[in-house]
Amino acid sequence: MANLEILVSELPTLIQSLKLTIGDSNEIMEQIILINNAQEQLRNLKKLIAQELRFDHAKNSAIATLPRIATVATLFIPNLGLVDPAIAEKFGNSETKISLTDLQSKIDSWIEWGYFLQAIAADILSDMQLVNQLNSDINHPSITTEFKAINVSLNINLDPAKPNVIQRQIQNISNAKKELLQLQQKLNYIFHTIKSSRSLLNILLGVSAFYGKSGFALEWLDDDHELIISSEGKFQELTDILNDCDFFQEQIAALIIQSNVLSEQAEQALKKIEQESNKEVIISQKVEIVPKFWTSKIVRSALIIASSLLILGFGGWKIKEQSPQLQKIILSLTQQGSASAKFKSAQKLGMAAASLVQNPPHPLKVWQEAETKWHQAIILLDSIPDETSIYDQAKKKLAYYQINYKSISKRVLIEKNAIANLESAKKLAIEANLILHNPPHSLLVRQQVQGKWQQAIHLLEAIPKSTFVYIQAKELLPIYKNNYAATSQI
Repeated sequence: MANLEILVSELPTLIQSLKLTIGDSNEIMEQIILINNAQEQLRNLKKLIAQELRFDHAKNSAIATLPRIATVATLFIPNLGLVDPAIAEKFGNSETKISLTDLQSKIDSWIEWGYFLQAIAADILSDMQLVNQLNSDINHPSITTEFKAINVSLNINLDPAKPNVIQRQIQNISNAKKELLQLQQKLNYIFHTIKSSRSLLNILLGVSAFYGKSGFALEWLDDDHELIISSEGKFQELTDILNDCDFFQEQIAALIIQSNVLSEQAEQALKKIEQESNKEVIISQKVEIVPKFWTSKIVRSALIIASSLLILGFGGWKIKEQSPQLQKIILSLTQQGSASAKFKSAQKLGMAAASLVQNPPHPLKVWQEAETKWHQAIILLDSIPDETSIYDQAKKKLAYYQINYKSISKRVLIEKNAIANLESAKKLAIEANLILHNPPHSLLVRQQVQGKWQQAIHLLEAIPKSTFVYIQAKELLPIYKNNYAATSQI
């Protein structure tokens, strides 16, 4: 039993090592060895558990637990303290006790995860083109780092008193804009590679390009079998990375507009400096010329006034003639402003909906609130006219939001069914107890009670682990099973 206690106490550290860091390919082989060693320790623990179970079975123990090492459960999540909710399931639930059979089941999952990581590592090392690309990505900054650096470079204060400085700033703005366009192309590649690729290795290439020097590790699979990835202490699913790509694309678009405005302001500042300089030269020349040619100056002024009157008359006729066209332009600008406002509102709703459903499980109300927000965002995007400049961007985001809405709607349905199953099971349990409170009972009555307990058990067992009410179902299940067994014995 002492060996079992030692191995169990080492479990948290051991399970944390069951991950594959992908960055420098030279380190992958070393990680395969570490994963293999962790699997070997887990197999030894499994053997010791089997021995303990046989020992308990010999003593006719109904349930095999770990009373002598009651700290096992607290070593999983509470004592670690730094376990991210995204991978909490990897370590297990924070129970005060854990049965030996449950621990065996978890060990099987951990060993299987180790095999999965070893298979990915072998596939990577057998593909030299993939290895070269990974080694190249590790020499480039992450998307987040690149974006921050460009953003800082555009924090420019124009100083009209220093034309040489403004010229340098114009060049810096031009360079930043080129970098933004390159980053935009890179994000498009990452987004489409992760979203469209069917091969896990291709998906990893997209993830590698996203994280760059930061590197990343494959940590675990969530309840929906989506890969959980960590980088610099942050845990994300592939969907989260796609959301980040969307976010950065929006920010880049805003920075490109900012760079255009800054460039225009800088050029105007330079022109103003040149005009001021030329004006000084002209004034100095006029000081000498005016006394000699004042008569001709008056004549020229009269001609200028006359020609100005003609121009004003012609201009008034042109404005009157083009008023429908001006109205059309104003209408277009109004539509553009409305479309932009709708797009921003849809984005805010989408971000709020995504934030709501982080770190599930959640109560039904939360899923429904997120579902409503996605639906509202879809309505806004769908109402953006196709003649606006933002239409193509809205169309792309609409398709993405529709996928999210469909996914959340499924979760709402699952949660509703789970609640319905739980309530039905409770109702059956109440009915069974009420019948038993009125003895004596015939054989037919006892069979009815037994049937109700059995139905209630089946309903509880059908509740998925990912639902909010699963914990309640898990607590009720052993009670209902005991009642069913007692009824069967009677």
